[in-house]
Amino acid sequence: MLINILRVMITRSFMPFVFQNNNCNKQIDYDVPNLGLYVHVPFCKELCPFCPYYKIKYEASLASKYVDALIKEIYLKSSKVGKKKVITSLYFGGGSPSLIINSLGRVLDAFKEHFVIEGNIGTELHPDNVTPSLIAKLKNIGFDIVSLGIQSFNERNLSTLDRKEKSDNRQKLEMIAKKGFRAIDVDLIFGIPGQTPKDLREDMIKADEYGATQISTYPFIDFTYANNEQKPLNKREKKILLDSIVKTSEEMGFSRTSVWTFAKKDTPKYSSITRDNYLGYGPSATTLLKDNFRINTFSVTEYINTLEDNRIPTALILNFSKRARYLYWLFWSCYNLDIDKNNFFQLFNKDLDSNFWWEIKIGKLLGIIENNEDGYKLTDKGAYLFHLVEQKYTNQYIDKTWRMARKTPWPEKIVLY
Repeated sequence: MLINILRVMITRSFMPFVFQNNNCNKQIDYDVPNLGLYVHVPFCKELCPFCPYYKIKYEASLASKYVDALIKEIYLKSSKVGKKKVITSLYFGGGSPSLIINSLGRVLDAFKEHFVIEGNIGTELHPDNVTPSLIAKLKNIGFDIVSLGIQSFNERNLSTLDRKEKSDNRQKLEMIAKKGFRAIDVDLIFGIPGQTPKDLREDMIKADEYGATQISTYPFIDFTYANNEQKPLNKREKKILLDSIVKTSEEMGFSRTSVWTFAKKDTPKYSSITRDNYLGYGPSATTLLKDNFRINTFSVTEYINTLEDNRIPTALILNFSKRARYLYWLFWSCYNLDIDKNNFFQLFNKDLDSNFWWEIKIGKLLGIIENNEDGYKLTDKGAYLFHLVEQKYTNQYIDKTWRMARKTPWPEKIVLY
């Protein structure tokens, strides 16, 4: 109900968001500023029940076909671009991208053939896959930031998540820290049944001590299609844990860089989702451009087959109204705690205050936002409220979209109210 009311109020429309089945063989409009790239590698050795992202068990032969298809997708999306587009960042997620480590150099070469990558190149890592050889290969082919999915250093909490850990997480993080990456993110989960503020404090202190430059603390969310035997803690219990996270980060000297991330000062930020525009590659990957949002098919085999037929594997497209596109930007700006007037004008050639005057006025009156030198920032109260809204948004929109996209590779339509 909360999300429905907010949607109507800020979109100024009763119309739902509608993803349509789409023929995506038309040329993609790259004429957007601040363009990033994302690659989804959908393979894991073990499938963790708490992880909502699309992935399947690793098979070498299928992974090889996937890599060939991925390079074809890079070519198809780039073939009509007259000159190389400058790229702000390139991220690999999954899944476990390191399972195709021997092909990542080939993939990077394909991107560099069509783009000028001026920003960071990052990848997610599963602790079980981290070896000295892997880290050396990542450095040699150009990766400079990494994110290690530890989730917790506490064995009891990992067991509750049914995380079949085979690694010494401290050893793996320290191994990465010695190799000179510009940023090292550690993913932690809060809201695990039985988890205490003391557990989280110890997790954060250990992450810092062992070499993390950024700590991402994501709430445990039970997706409807996940197979979680244990359910997340309730809203009140999560608030206690989040308060502990914020307090501990301040004591450690970390700055809050989003609702759920904290980083050492003067270090690069690791974030694959909060970019102004980006192109997505791989099964289930999304693409955000100036007037639409696209989702690739949630099927490795359909992804491969489609690209073998020289077609772009986009299954769904949401065409934005101008207002909806502004709101998408505002949503993720709030997630980053920073609403930048200049960034809004650069992207849309519009004045932020003119388009959101009453939302800004109400936000100030309620103590949710306050002025800063670039525009506005969320207060602590605003950050907590957005923490609640983001979880509702995930349950109402992301869960439904991903659940339906998993049922059929080519959905006809997904309607989101």
